[in-house]
Amino acid sequence: MICADTSVWIEALRDRNSDEGRLLDRLLDDDQIALPIPVRVELLSAVSRAQESRLRRALSGLPVLLPTEATWERIDRWVRIASARGHRFGVGDLLIAAIAAEHGTLLWSLDSDFARMERLGLIQGYGAEGQDQAPAG
Repeated sequence: MICADTSVWIEALRDRNSDEGRLLDRLLDDDQIALPIPVRVELLSAVSRAQESRLRRALSGLPVLLPTEATWERIDRWVRIASARGHRFGVGDLLIAAIAAEHGTLLWSLDSDFARMERLGLIQGYGAEGQDQAPAG
């Protein structure tokens, strides 16, 4: 499974024929996308009222991933690790990343903060090098 970050959804929704739009469509068709609850909230809060019900229906078919107590413990541990190495991250990004990691999914984002998290060994990303082929299962 892959968690697509808000940045990917926005690009795909903006241009369905972009690389991200075509890949997201393919991954959705293959039931490979999971939706961390913060991404769902970000998407629904950013869309116009006219588009909200359509987007809600589209997102309703996806598995929604929720934080647990372990998610917050993971974030606390990550903040210590990142801080020790001179990195800072926003709580929203940390929450999305921790939910993805806790559920064993790859995280696909266009946001450089997630690339930094991956370099720190906190998450496993799904990036341009993985876009030729969707992961199995």
